[in-house]
Amino acid sequence: MRICGIKLTHDGAIALIEDGRLVFCLEQEKRNNNPRYQNIDNLDEIVAALAQNGLGPRDVDQFVIDGWPGDMESRFDVISRGAPVTLRGAPYFEPHARGLLDSSDRSGLMLDCEVLPYRSYPHVTGHLASAYCTSPFAKAGQPAFCLMWDGGMPPRLYYVERREVRFLESLFPIIGHAYVVAGHKFGPYKRSNRSGGGDRSIAGKVMAYIALGSVDEDIVTVFRELYEEHFAANEKLVRDYLGDVESIAFALAAVHDFFEVSILRLRGCSPEDVLASFHCFLERLLVRDMAAALRRHSYLAGARNLCISGGCGLNIKWNAALRASNLFDSVWVPPFPNDSGSAIGAACAALAADNGFVPLEWSVYSGPDLLHGDVPPEWEAAPCTMHQLATILAGNQPVVFLAGRAELGPRALGGRSILAAATSAGMKDHLNGIKRREHFRPVAPICLEDRAPEFFSPGTPDPYMLFDHQARAEVRDRIPAVVHLDGTARLQTIRRGFPHKVAELLVEYEKLSGIPLLCNTSANHHGRGFFPGAAAACQWGRVEHVWADGLLWTKTRRQEFATTGLRPSS
Repeated sequence: MRICGIKLTHDGAIALIEDGRLVFCLEQEKRNNNPRYQNIDNLDEIVAALAQNGLGPRDVDQFVIDGWPGDMESRFDVISRGAPVTLRGAPYFEPHARGLLDSSDRSGLMLDCEVLPYRSYPHVTGHLASAYCTSPFAKAGQPAFCLMWDGGMPPRLYYVERREVRFLESLFPIIGHAYVVAGHKFGPYKRSNRSGGGDRSIAGKVMAYIALGSVDEDIVTVFRELYEEHFAANEKLVRDYLGDVESIAFALAAVHDFFEVSILRLRGCSPEDVLASFHCFLERLLVRDMAAALRRHSYLAGARNLCISGGCGLNIKWNAALRASNLFDSVWVPPFPNDSGSAIGAACAALAADNGFVPLEWSVYSGPDLLHGDVPPEWEAAPCTMHQLATILAGNQPVVFLAGRAELGPRALGGRSILAAATSAGMKDHLNGIKRREHFRPVAPICLEDRAPEFFSPGTPDPYMLFDHQARAEVRDRIPAVVHLDGTARLQTIRRGFPHKVAELLVEYEKLSGIPLLCNTSANHHGRGFFPGAAAACQWGRVEHVWADGLLWTKTRRQEFATTGLRPSS
């Protein structure tokens, strides 16, 4: 059974599941240096993705399109072979508490001149299915709570078992866009208009920026008072929120009103303290209301497991706070909690409708293969072992590291990374400079799992860089480039012996330096997805070494000599 999941709107992607195994997931932003959050506007992209894997549309048993906000249904205006096509799909939310697997069955998917049937499930269903089916709980046959908090919805709590899933309640009536809107009201990304949910790319930047500030309890009190006035008693937000276009617009207006009143109350406060305090207020509210919800639903038997999904699942500090709350035995966040996992989720929803919420066999390295293209003439290639590459890194030279298939989700996990030694205090500024990022942005560590507790607290296994850790005070001066301004680190751990070249490289680097970790940041053009191959990385040219599947490309001055007639001095 082959199921193709499709996410047409932002973070567009195409995923294929065959007999319960993820074959691939191709995110549009990771193809051809596309901009981040790229839609799929042309159905020919689906045909091309299948063809890259030796398949045609008729080789797929089911096509499933992820739902999206609409009045009663969603609408997608796309093209196929140059002709306009309108598709209809499921809405943003489930129609009733047990209706996550209610599908909208349609026809009209035009692929390669054929009109094919398709199914569509609510957008929230895809988030839940991608989180639970990839979790260790599904593999163990255990039930789990699922916290879903996306841009256009408040935090919603679900309960999922093998044969049943149901909505329990909304924790509080603040939609996920609030974090971005906060960043547009205070701080370096401030703007005066009220245009929608704002620029979603700043959410992670705001999370970094708050390290410049401190939590001020007086500011937290202001936010708590305004929350009671603007949100807590608003029935349209608390009980009647439908997730349609009108209700999302209403919720966004409430968020803007909330912050515009807070601006008047917080005159004279530094923006970094305001944003740090708002983050703290929302984190406390999340943990408090989650604890209250668990008490209300204490009748649910089974292990206290939690899956986190939706765009707010990228907030490593909230994830870590929930994990540290002792409310749950185990917390799982997939590497694609945002809409980059929605194509996988759409396919998992169809799988669940037929077979229940069974575990998916998957690898995070299931993205596009490396593309081969024309490398600029001033670059030379030579075979390079991991020991040789580790020697270059130990010499304090960063390397673009491209290995095998790209990782899924927005985090670079060693498949499309820039790696560098963490031992130099200036390396973070250097990496931020070449990537045109703000000075306060952190650089993440990628570390051998068995040694992570020596450097970080808690230092637990976190292979997908989705939790907050503290760098231990006694080792911070040994790895200054990966320690954020507040002493934290967004850690990625790699098992020693893990079958990926980045694990082999970390072992070789450890042998040379005694340090089991490197700086790890994404290899990409500013505002675009990962480099699709060595040619793109060399054309970018801001790092002088590019390693791609066994070949080291090194920038030389040969092109300059050919142009000027000069020769290098001996």
